[in-house]
Amino acid sequence: MKMDIIVGVDEDVHLLDPDLLHLPSLSPSPRSRHIADELFSHWLSLPETASLVKCLIDDAKSGTPTKSYPTTINVPGPTTALPSVFLSNGTPPRSSPGSPRFSRQRASPPSLRSPLRSVKEPKQELVPQFYFLNGRPPAKELKEQCISMVDHFFSNSIDGLHIDEFKSVTKEVCKLPSYLSPALFRKIDTGCSGVVTRDAFIKYWIDGNMLTMDTASQIYNILKQQDCKYLRQADFKPLLDELLATHPGLQFLNTTCEFQERYAETVIYRIFYYINRSGTGCLTLRELKRGNLIAAMQQLDEEDDINKIIRYFSYEHFYVIYCRFWELDGDHDCFIDKDNLIKYGNHALTYRIVDRIFSQAPRKFTSKVEGKMSYEDFVYFILAEEDKSSEPSLEYWFKCIDLDGNGVITPNEIQFFFEEQLHRMECITQEPVHFNDILCQIIDMIKPEEEKCITLQDLKGSKLSGNVFNILFNLNKFMAFETRDPFLIRQEREDPSLTEWDRFAQREYVRLSMEEDVEEVSNGSADEP
Repeated sequence: MKMDIIVGVDEDVHLLDPDLLHLPSLSPSPRSRHIADELFSHWLSLPETASLVKCLIDDAKSGTPTKSYPTTINVPGPTTALPSVFLSNGTPPRSSPGSPRFSRQRASPPSLRSPLRSVKEPKQELVPQFYFLNGRPPAKELKEQCISMVDHFFSNSIDGLHIDEFKSVTKEVCKLPSYLSPALFRKIDTGCSGVVTRDAFIKYWIDGNMLTMDTASQIYNILKQQDCKYLRQADFKPLLDELLATHPGLQFLNTTCEFQERYAETVIYRIFYYINRSGTGCLTLRELKRGNLIAAMQQLDEEDDINKIIRYFSYEHFYVIYCRFWELDGDHDCFIDKDNLIKYGNHALTYRIVDRIFSQAPRKFTSKVEGKMSYEDFVYFILAEEDKSSEPSLEYWFKCIDLDGNGVITPNEIQFFFEEQLHRMECITQEPVHFNDILCQIIDMIKPEEEKCITLQDLKGSKLSGNVFNILFNLNKFMAFETRDPFLIRQEREDPSLTEWDRFAQREYVRLSMEEDVEEVSNGSADEP
């Protein structure tokens, strides 16, 4: 109630025009504020004000809506009712009663209204559902079209399709790579009956809303284990088994089970190296969508030459990786130690970088043998070493150079690794390069945000980052960079779409093939009488 009175009083105060009361002009000063207080006190003491306040109180007690009351106040002569402070100045009024300002104020006196006005309820609009826990249901037309195709493929098999007959459904109805057929078949045939019926397929593919998912989500849900939120390496095994059994480009491996297993392992390691960026061994749907694996899988049905699918599945790439591992693994126990790895690339690496690799700074070894690297660990190493332009490689080597693990590479850390390079250059009578010159060259190549430290983000923003790592710990590649090998430059210009790894694998495969041919010729000559 007190609040209503104050509101009513405050709304009437502005109606007391100083021209009507013959008031002098008030300036914004302490004295003018005192005048305003005097004026307000005088207004409250007028009989009309008391009558207005009494009416407001009565209305508040009775609960009746607040009404508009006349607010005209009969002000007595200037010499009888106003305080003496208003009579000491003979300044004329700012405007006359007939002025526009006076007329505007008097023309529309505001009515006293309750602050609790009724608010009209906004009209509710129905928002269509945009989130579906199990995927968006298919539209009626799409559903009918799919069912029609299903009926066609199951028309001659009332009891259902066997696993070898199901491949056409995977390819034509689901629009998926045919090599996923066994995995999809087993996903539907949960009872291991050996057949998939029409109703079982419709329940899984259409009623389960698989039909409306994108290709990556479909493959992800087919390969992953039930109630699992990621893909593991073992989840890709059914895909690789089917690929090895049926792809024309891999038929020659049918008689060598050991190499089949090694090929499958290598493909899976390459997939996780490039796509599982978190390095957890758990491949998420988001990572799968960001990678290029789906495009490579779709090529498998289109290309009979497996070596033309250079992403992940090329047999030549596997051959290069495995042969390099076999060359270093002197005792062929499927493990590599420091002494083995230091021989890589004709002793191209420094001891300090090899020590960092075996300290497991860039990646924890999967090997259970102390001080030894497994084949999987070697695959990660060779992919990082031979393609330093890729982001996984930059992350791998950044962790090696960042000795204290604080997220930046400092000049002291750069000097620590370059010292051994400098010593090796002196040993082969190469003209030594002063560290300050190398540091300036590295800073110019990377152009970091802060001159005294290099972050991983700085490296990812430069196209010359790989050369920085070669300067620090790979002498052969450092010398090739300094001399600007014309052969390498021409090779890059011939096909810019190829990565550093692709070009390396090409060269190595040719080298290994020539060595194998020479060995066969030598063995043939030795067998002759």
